[in-house]
Amino acid sequence: MTTCFFASDLHGRVDRYRKLFSAIERVNPDVVFLGGDLLPPFIDSLRQEESTGADFVEGFLATEFDRLHAKLKERYPSVFLILGNDDPRSEEDSIEQAGSAGLWRNIQSRIVTFGSYTFGGYAFVPPTPFRLKDWERYDVSRFVDPGCVPPEEGSFSVPVDRRSISRQTIQNDLEQLTQGMDFSRAVFLFHSPPYDTVLDRAALEGRMVDHAPMDPHIGSVAIRRFLERSQPLVSMHGHVHESVEGTGSWRERIGKTHIFGGAHSGPELALVRFTLENPADASRELL
Repeated sequence: MTTCFFASDLHGRVDRYRKLFSAIERVNPDVVFLGGDLLPPFIDSLRQEESTGADFVEGFLATEFDRLHAKLKERYPSVFLILGNDDPRSEEDSIEQAGSAGLWRNIQSRIVTFGSYTFGGYAFVPPTPFRLKDWERYDVSRFVDPGCVPPEEGSFSVPVDRRSISRQTIQNDLEQLTQGMDFSRAVFLFHSPPYDTVLDRAALEGRMVDHAPMDPHIGSVAIRRFLERSQPLVSMHGHVHESVEGTGSWRERIGKTHIFGGAHSGPELALVRFTLENPADASRELL
């Protein structure tokens, strides 16, 4: 059996990472998936010096994964990750450098093979009320929910072409990323959950913006349609911390696809465990 761990939205919390490292040492999974929002909260500013992300990647994350690699040797798991909407894209170079040393692999907008399986990653989320837009896209059109900020009107930690951003969608990205792909043994790592599921329900029930009701489901329509159409084996998601508390569930099925949520509103580490051969037996533990 191919044992997998999945965690998301650790937000630079050292205590959560140490719990993850301890679980890896104890269980020795074959694969670890990290689903975005991995770095300390980003100060909403274009001034690079205000971001602590690079210090965290180089001073803690890479150092601790390297220590784990040295300790476990051949038992060190294959680590696949993406960033999330709260992670500045300016730190992607630091993530790539550590990846080139064999500590992990950034699979943002990439399709990679693992044995007989295929893994894909995608970090972008639909427009949010937050200012940092490094990892935001229009979903299926230029519609923006009440209270949210269009991607081209926000802030970025790297230079961007705002005109091109206004024409990009999650739907188009996924079509281009997965064109001609065989989904029968595919596993996807998303930061955004699919729309209208137990994983995307935010605490917005009854709230209004300029007399317009806010939709409590803040996931991606494009991702939901993609999963309904392609039916991969497993799809993992983060982003909406309070959803599990509000819906009472961290997992759902979309057709044949098992979807798992890694975000958590409490102080604990939410760790999902499953095997690629039998994802129906997945479990979730708060550490």
